[in-house]
Amino acid sequence: MDYGLTDIVTERYDAGVRSGEQVGKDMIAVRIGPNMRMAVVGASAYFKKRPKPKQPQDLVDHNCINLRLPTHGGLYAWEFEKAGRALKVRVEGQLTFNATAQMINAALSGLGLTYVPEGLVQTHIAKGRLKRVLEDWCPPFSGYHLWYPSRRQSSAAFALVVEALRYRN
Repeated sequence: MDYGLTDIVTERYDAGVRSGEQVGKDMIAVRIGPNMRMAVVGASAYFKKRPKPKQPQDLVDHNCINLRLPTHGGLYAWEFEKAGRALKVRVEGQLTFNATAQMINAALSGLGLTYVPEGLVQTHIAKGRLKRVLEDWCPPFSGYHLWYPSRRQSSAAFALVVEALRYRN
């Protein structure tokens, strides 16, 4: 597993998994999961010291927990959209990780706000361990897709794997 955007053709992989928005035009993409949403979350202890942001620009006044992605030029810019208006916000903070589990643990400890897939924090939100903010700025986006080169001769075994993984609502 790697958060980088690996070139599966050059690296000689049979297939890769990415969100649908990141699949190259010359690739075949098969949806393997539902739409996803991102969530900005922080612990109650964090919000006792700071007001909740009301719009993405307010994040500049917060301690944000960053994600380092090698293929995004370093730190990942948080992506928001509302009423057709898209924003990318480069946030600042004392902590930077290269995996979401550490980001969530830091947020649970009250060390700042983090931006992670909603599904990873739903239980924490439901149990009141994390509070969600800017929810109206985080619309659904295309979920995970299995992708592979369009010019590849697929074996019967590979076709079975693709069919088994295919998402059906």
